[in-house]
Amino acid sequence: MKKNLFIIGWVMLLCLVVSACGSATQSSDNGDKEEAGEEATRTYKSTRGDVEIPANPKRIVTDFYAGELFSVGANVVGSGSWSFTNPFLKDKLKDVTDLGDPINVEKVMKLKPDLIVVMKDDNYDKLSKIAPTVVVPYNTAKNIQETVKMFGDIAGAKEEADQFLADFEEKSKAAQKKITKVVDKNATFGIYENTDKGKLWVFNDNGGRGGQAVYNALGLKAPEKIEKDIIETGEMKEISLEVLPEYTADYMFVTDYNPNGDSKTLDKLKESSIWKNLDAVKNNRVFINDFNTFYPYDPISVSKQVDLITEMLVKRAEENK
Repeated sequence: MKKNLFIIGWVMLLCLVVSACGSATQSSDNGDKEEAGEEATRTYKSTRGDVEIPANPKRIVTDFYAGELFSVGANVVGSGSWSFTNPFLKDKLKDVTDLGDPINVEKVMKLKPDLIVVMKDDNYDKLSKIAPTVVVPYNTAKNIQETVKMFGDIAGAKEEADQFLADFEEKSKAAQKKITKVVDKNATFGIYENTDKGKLWVFNDNGGRGGQAVYNALGLKAPEKIEKDIIETGEMKEISLEVLPEYTADYMFVTDYNPNGDSKTLDKLKESSIWKNLDAVKNNRVFINDFNTFYPYDPISVSKQVDLITEMLVKRAEENK
């Protein structure tokens, strides 16, 4: 009996040793995989089909979406040139490589990204050989909420996305309260652009130029003509100077697109009798805005534009007293 118990004890001890060795081997294998750079992946459904991407990408390259990725705390190591014209991203882009426009494939390769996110798919085949590549076509997301959630998903940063949206909602509500004190509740707002070629455009709520800030974050109203012809259709529209009065608003935000700095088209517009007779002009409620400041529509830029527009409206109300 004692002999049997002795044997059983040794067998149990041997099992424990074998089990421990197995665990140690498994732990060692996992460590080896981590050292080899193998990371967990997941399937992302993109316009190019299902793409196997890192669950938590560490080095992201993009052509247009630096601001969107920064908003969810992602690590962007390379971006297209246009991002570097955005005044709201300068600090975040200090250590980011300018990849040109279109982005240079050789430069992308040198950065060794583990994820590439692009708006344009011109070089998709080449880029996808470097790292998993997700294509997000222009205007895929219709507002800041959709944008942040989508890029939070791509970057594996849901908590960061939720936090950004919570902060953005709080900021928007505070700004709305400030504006209600200085702007009539029935006032209308329009967003326009004058180009260096002398063309006039009217913009919707999702074409940059501050549209997300004005119409979505601040909840300001567009004139009925702009609402029906432009916002509801989802398209910005080129108009002639002659029909501008039909699209005018109580408050007008005009972006001046003048990349070379030598255009006189804005001066010519201001000198026209049509412009001078607009109610917004007569009441000093026109704001001429810098293109680089108001063109961007990434979440970080829109958040800053909310501050700028609120400050402009409060300051102008004081001036017009």
